[in-house]
Amino acid sequence: MSTPAAEDTGSDLDEAGGGGRRGLSLDLLAVGGGVLLVLTAALVGWDLIDDGVNIFLWFPPLLASWHPHAGAGTVAAVIVAAVVVLYGPAAVARMRWRWLLVVAWLMSVAWTFSLAMVDGFRDGVAGRLETDVEYLRDVPRVDDIGVMLREFSEHILYTQPEPWGLHVGAHPPGVLMVFVWLDRLGLGGGGAAGVFCILVGGSACVAVAIAVRALGSEATARAALPFGVLFPGAVWVGVSADGMFAGVLAWAVAMLALGATRRGWRAALFAVAGGMLLGFTVHLSYGLVLGGVFTLAVLAVTRRIGPLLFGLLGFAAVVGAFAVSGFWWLTGYDLVKIIYADSIAKTRPYAYFVWANLAALTFALGPAALAGIRRLAARPRAVPAGAALLCAAALVAVLAADISGLSKAEVERIWLPFAVWLMVPCALLLRRQTRAWLAAQAALTLAVVHLLWTVW
Repeated sequence: MSTPAAEDTGSDLDEAGGGGRRGLSLDLLAVGGGVLLVLTAALVGWDLIDDGVNIFLWFPPLLASWHPHAGAGTVAAVIVAAVVVLYGPAAVARMRWRWLLVVAWLMSVAWTFSLAMVDGFRDGVAGRLETDVEYLRDVPRVDDIGVMLREFSEHILYTQPEPWGLHVGAHPPGVLMVFVWLDRLGLGGGGAAGVFCILVGGSACVAVAIAVRALGSEATARAALPFGVLFPGAVWVGVSADGMFAGVLAWAVAMLALGATRRGWRAALFAVAGGMLLGFTVHLSYGLVLGGVFTLAVLAVTRRIGPLLFGLLGFAAVVGAFAVSGFWWLTGYDLVKIIYADSIAKTRPYAYFVWANLAALTFALGPAALAGIRRLAARPRAVPAGAALLCAAALVAVLAADISGLSKAEVERIWLPFAVWLMVPCALLLRRQTRAWLAAQAALTLAVVHLLWTVW
């Protein structure tokens, strides 16, 4: 396939939401609004802390603490950022599609790993998943996966015998299964688990690009790809299981998009694979049931019921397999709501977090995404419907999670599976300003990872 650099990123998109100085002024106004939101959330958060309200945040709106530092990954992170800023825009315009995806994945992994290494391999990678609240704590308990699935719900509540650790009990058993599988393959321990999360999470930008291209716009996918590589949320992708969740959900949507836009047995295979991945995704985190909105976006664009039915078949197969094995998603969800109601969430005021969550998300998105979303809102038809609807699906998922009250704080990590899709509107930014926006994304990310100590 040819690689026109400006199939839909030429003058039309350059003028999306306002071209020239007016457009840039509006972009900067959107960024300024994000900065104001963050500052307000910080000030109000500190006031709550001073008033004795336990919001369990040390640097609101983030779960982090002030800790200026540098580390082994500092130089590497700066080099990766410089390479993407200087050469990324040209590469996406000229490279063959398949090679571009490989390079993007490698650079995304390098970016995420170098950011984690700012804290050192022990504290930044290996130790993140080995704490008392993390998943690896319970891996030695699993002698038989079948038995674990049958008895999983019996250990969710803290009042039950031998309760699971915090994160295992608060999630479906799929994520514990992943780490058990790694352990059985000889890849046990925090180091291997952390690298695995980075490899999968770092592939999310590639899956997003594949989905956008499949639904009608290679040029939009190309233009957004460097922003996906320098995703500020990579600070939390490396290392948290939520980074892995982001990659799995992104590939589920990509497979469904490929299935819905192709014909024959390959289309059916893609659709079934996408449905199965989506079925497994909802067994990684209860909140990822909101990933279903991406399926609706794919259906709205392609208007093809057949592939959706194949996807539904794959989804039902995975959900059914878990149910037959002894774990029923709805039972687990009901029990987790009890845990959540009795957790730190009960002292975190909804009236604050319902908007402060968006401030936390801003750190994962960066200024370029705010400007891109502003442009997309001003002119939604500036990109093909597929790209616009995928972005809309991500926003709907975020707002639903926010309003539900089941995500109070820590959303810079929890909402990574939705945040990766909000790099797509960056394709609307003026091409001549791409390097400046990429540099701004990198600067924010480097500031966060070097000035703060993030828990995840």
